[in-house]
Amino acid sequence: MAAATGFSVASIYYSQPMLGVMGPSLSAAPAAIGLVPTLTQLGYALGILLLAPLGDRFDRRRLILVKAALLAVALGGAALAGSLPTLLLASLLVGLTATVAQDVVPAAASLAPEASRGAVVGKVMTGLLLGILLSRVASGLVAEWLGWRTMFGLAALSVGLMAVALGRELPRFAPSTTLRYPALLASLVALWRGQPALRRAVFAQALLAVGFSAFWSTLALMLHSRYQLGSAVAGAFGIAGAAGALAAPLAGRWADRLGSHAVARIAILVALCGFAMLLLDPWLPRVAVVPLLAVSAMVFDFGFQSALVSHQTLVYGLVPEARSRLNALLFTGVFLGMAAGGALGSLALAEWGWMGVATLATAAAALSLFVRRR
Repeated sequence: MAAATGFSVASIYYSQPMLGVMGPSLSAAPAAIGLVPTLTQLGYALGILLLAPLGDRFDRRRLILVKAALLAVALGGAALAGSLPTLLLASLLVGLTATVAQDVVPAAASLAPEASRGAVVGKVMTGLLLGILLSRVASGLVAEWLGWRTMFGLAALSVGLMAVALGRELPRFAPSTTLRYPALLASLVALWRGQPALRRAVFAQALLAVGFSAFWSTLALMLHSRYQLGSAVAGAFGIAGAAGALAAPLAGRWADRLGSHAVARIAILVALCGFAMLLLDPWLPRVAVVPLLAVSAMVFDFGFQSALVSHQTLVYGLVPEARSRLNALLFTGVFLGMAAGGALGSLALAEWGWMGVATLATAAAALSLFVRRR
């Protein structure tokens, strides 16, 4: 299940290190090609809001297999796209169907004993978070040597194999509600209004996501224009970020023992420190900037992933029979934050340079800590 979440969520990040080579290939300007990750993130947010709640209404196993098959088709469409509009449409569909990852995580939480739910969620989230970060490493290298279309083709193959494995291993899940689809979606409003702890968790994690996405969405463009570094180098920064994914199982265990609220606050503070390190850029010699970026990515990813697992553990315990819907609300906020971070990061880079991106990320994390102050 951890591997399944990793392969599926990786699909929405493959494009980021490849923007520098995708743009010229399709004769697209940097601002236009930057819409690819933005639409993918937006599709993911919409998919979580509109499709993830179905996990409470239908057998999660069947839902997971159908969405995995559709994701493989969408990735194949991206590989074959002959124009920017076609690629943008495929990117939106990839985002919608990659939400299969958000069906797997509540499934794992349902199978886990209550006393160790945080640890189990943390283990599965390790796969998801490694998928997010190592996807950039893989796509950067593959795009550099074999082209960006090959990367999307390999992604389609990996998701297809994942679906076969899940079909063999996953048990069936009994639905936890008989609500029809309109009523199921309407119940999201009641959950949102009735759970203040949920609202705080969503706002805090969404603000962290703004900074997270602003950094990763603009890093490849900055490295290409400032240092003439290719997609392989941009993708390699994912290795530094992947170290942060190791926080996921630790954060889950800490949340089981210390409480999700306390762990979330500490994690957000760590992320804030990581983003603030980026502000040192103007005062460092040029040779020290790239190591600074790597260390910053490791620190803020550690904080971001720890906060996410803590918030998931908190949210899953609020209304157990509505875990898919609670997860949908949490991750809708997260990926709306991701989409906003990608758009705002591109604007900040164009208007104020890399320091604009660093300031945006730091300010967003500071607001997140303010929201999570209690």
